[in-house]
Amino acid sequence: MLSRDRAWELVQEWTSSERLRIHALAVEAVMRDFARQYGQDEEQYGLTGLLHDADYDRWPDEHPNRVISWLNEQAEATPDGNFLREIAHAIRAHCPGLSDCRDTLLAKALAASDEIAGFIIACALVRPERTEGLTPKSVHKKLKTPAFAAGVDRNEVAEGFRLITEAVGGLPDEHIQRVIAAIHQQRSSLGLLP
Repeated sequence: MLSRDRAWELVQEWTSSERLRIHALAVEAVMRDFARQYGQDEEQYGLTGLLHDADYDRWPDEHPNRVISWLNEQAEATPDGNFLREIAHAIRAHCPGLSDCRDTLLAKALAASDEIAGFIIACALVRPERTEGLTPKSVHKKLKTPAFAAGVDRNEVAEGFRLITEAVGGLPDEHIQRVIAAIHQQRSSLGLLP
């Protein structure tokens, strides 16, 4: 099985952007938290979050095909290849143009975690206290400001909310609060200390 250390080595090898590495760590934290809360495989969910953009920095025009190919090659060499093929499927599904593949809880969780994790980090970075005291209300307010973190696809954020509430229930604010809490727990490694 793919180890977390090996996955992180791949991210470091393929990703020179510190910002994108931090994003990978944030989505990993959010995905692990989701798995714990909903009784899923924490390692599989964490690896999916960590690797979802691993090829973006080096091969943006081929994303996510490079990391998917790599995962499928690893799957062929392991006795439990389905574990890695499911990760590859979820990573494929996180891309907006491939959203028709969002047919597993793993894929839905990644789609619901990716853009909002990046957005919450952007919200935290403009606050002196970073994630401390950050609320869903303030995140919603920033989401309504198109110029703020303009690279975050608001449609993908809304679709993520729809997918996750359809899959596990709850409200978007509950999902936002869970993502804030997961990022807050990892604030030191994410460069979010006040």
